[in-house]
Amino acid sequence: MGGESVFIEVRDLHQRFGEQHVLRGVTTHVRRGETVVLLGGSGGGKSVLMKHFIGLLSPYSGSVVVDGEDISEMNERQLGRVRRSMGMMFQNGALFDFMSVGQNIAFPLRERGVKDEGEIMRRVLECLDIVKLPGQEAKMPAELSGGMRKRVALARAIVDRPECVLYDEPHAGLDPITGDSIDHLIKDLQSNYGMTNVIITHEMRSVFRIADRVIFLKQGKIYWEGTPEEMKDSGDPELLDFIEGVARKTVVS
Repeated sequence: MGGESVFIEVRDLHQRFGEQHVLRGVTTHVRRGETVVLLGGSGGGKSVLMKHFIGLLSPYSGSVVVDGEDISEMNERQLGRVRRSMGMMFQNGALFDFMSVGQNIAFPLRERGVKDEGEIMRRVLECLDIVKLPGQEAKMPAELSGGMRKRVALARAIVDRPECVLYDEPHAGLDPITGDSIDHLIKDLQSNYGMTNVIITHEMRSVFRIADRVIFLKQGKIYWEGTPEEMKDSGDPELLDFIEGVARKTVVS
């Protein structure tokens, strides 16, 4: 697992909500600078696992270590420091409709107490350039296409210069060409800025394009873990059924 190269480490993680045992002893890791995709059917535990990475949920048992620190018992103030090392791109973008694009992107900086308006605007414009939306800071979210809204959401996720970005279904609602552009941005962030990426997606074409490693969850456990190439060549019937099932849904939709 290699010591300092590990950014997130999960050890025997269990999560329960009442009688529902959602995570059942998950042990895995995310290395610094890699792109990991979380795969699995509905209810498999992907979103719940991702929420533990950023401290939105506390383990029922087990631990989550981020950048060498166990966050499992941290209070909100301590978690705030850890969360600044991570950005989050939500499934629907989660933009504030009453704020301009620039105000949306600047929101995390202002929340953290950054007062220098010149520095805020410099960072906003820099992030808009990164996501290939220069000059769009004055527009309102309602004026944007679905793909542009996703790009603005990504700009907001990286404006505070996190080490890692978590993506919840970044391709949802996008046509294949627009989805491809999101993939290119994710790879650019990894190659140009050393960004660690953790992605929940059902877009198998993207998985084979961008993932360094795939973690396949089933019924709250890690069923399989490896590279996309290993997944393709595994011959495992559960994996093949999942991949083929997702491909069929994509074709139908």
